[in-house]
Amino acid sequence: MLKKVLVTGGAGYIGSVLTRQLLDKGFKVRVLDSLMYGGEPIIDLLNDPDFEFVKGDVRNEADVRKAMEGIDCVAHLAAIVGDPACAQQPELAKSTNVEGSKLLYTIANEMGVEKFVFASTCSNYGKMEDPNSFVTEESALAPVSLYAETKVGVEQFLLGQSKDNNCKPTCLRFSTVYGLSLRPRFDLTVNEFAKELALGRELVIFGEQFWRPYCHVYDLARSVVKVIEAPEDVVAFEVFNVGDTTENYQKKMIVEEVQKLIPDAKIKYVSKNEDPRDYRVAFDKIKNKLGFEVMFKVPDGIAQIKKVLDDGFIINPDDNKYKNV
Repeated sequence: MLKKVLVTGGAGYIGSVLTRQLLDKGFKVRVLDSLMYGGEPIIDLLNDPDFEFVKGDVRNEADVRKAMEGIDCVAHLAAIVGDPACAQQPELAKSTNVEGSKLLYTIANEMGVEKFVFASTCSNYGKMEDPNSFVTEESALAPVSLYAETKVGVEQFLLGQSKDNNCKPTCLRFSTVYGLSLRPRFDLTVNEFAKELALGRELVIFGEQFWRPYCHVYDLARSVVKVIEAPEDVVAFEVFNVGDTTENYQKKMIVEEVQKLIPDAKIKYVSKNEDPRDYRVAFDKIKNKLGFEVMFKVPDGIAQIKKVLDDGFIINPDDNKYKNV
């Protein structure tokens, strides 16, 4: 049984949720994070005797070695996340997402870590060749953004490692995330749409017809726990799409779900016929091999966002701290 988990990026949108889930499951958790967006999402965990924090950068060998001592499993979430953030700082994105990930795995393998769970993305699929089909883990990868290119590069590095290595990698291709976290974000499609309409604003939608899969932050974190708890031979050197096949949406479909709660929502559609990303994803593998099923669906996430804004949980949802760029 793996006892001690290192979560890189553990103060982030997904990491702060994952860290709590692991602690709730009885794991000891150490977080390595540079606190680029601050440490408020995990500040309360400093009271937990099973929690440790190391401030550092995945690109810094000394930081990584310090964080890796005594670790059984790594959940690697630290990254410059999303297309806009990577486009804004491309060199930082490449060095963090690619070189940092390679350094982290290399040291993990050297120091006797058993599992390495890598947070990748369904953006790796880019654009479907057949608009009527679903992509699977076997489909060709066609990254069309720097963010996805960095994720594909790390996947290829990890899956190209020797099967004899002590440290067995697993790649999780996350759906587009939404939902409530200790580090709220309103620059994500579902959250942004729900926020703008809950605040009574007109929402301008570009390219309402393009497909994406969506998955709640709580469920994405649960998928990492599933891999950590799974027998090694089931997950070693495997790739899993994370989400639910019924949770593929076009932007227009998301808006229609918001309108069920906010019937007088003001929507303006702007025609856009070329979006480099357009993909519907099948999630049979993770369901069949790991028994993974989502607990939340897009309408649940919309209702959550509307409630926290209606009830005043967040004073200024327009604050830039709720965005990655």
